[in-house]
Formats: sequence, structure tokens, C-alpha cells
Amino acid sequence: MNTPIETQAEILSELWMDYRDEGYFAEFFQYADIGFPLAYVISKGIVKTTPEADNFISDTWEMLLGLVALEDTGFEDLKEMLEDLDLEED
Repeated sequence: MNTPIETQAEILSELWMDYRDEGYFAEFFQYADIGFPLAYVISKGIVKTTPEADNFISDTWEMLLGLVALEDTGFEDLKEMLEDLDLEED
């Protein structure tokens, strides 16, 4: 089961907004400097997606999964994805 592209955009958007000042992801945010803002504007309904935009989001998603060493099991939100990585505060 894979996470739908819409949910990928939502998770990437939330990660970017909530953790963009965190050192752990700083280099990744710089590298994926198109994917994260694109995910944000699409997830907020500011712009409509296109196949090209979906590719950017999907590529950024795959890089994120590699960075945090997770398999895509069909995540519903950022909290679920990061709960075992000790990045979420209780």
C-alpha cells in the first residue's frame, strides 16, 4: 500500500512548515527546494497539480523515505510517519 500523492503533498507540506528550522532536515530542505514549496501550494489548494508537479512531489517523497529509512506503508499523516523517529514532541 502506497501513500496517495495528495497525502504525500500534505505530509511534505507539514514537514516543511514544522521542521524547516530543524538541523536534522536542513540539508534535505535545501536540496529539495522545489518539491517542498510545491507540495505546500498544492496541498493548500493555492495551485492545481499537474503530472510534472506530481513527479516533483513523488521524487521528494521517495528521497524523504530514504532519508528516514522508512518503507511506504500508506501513511495517513506526518505524525504517523515520524512517531518512531523521535522527532515529534509529546
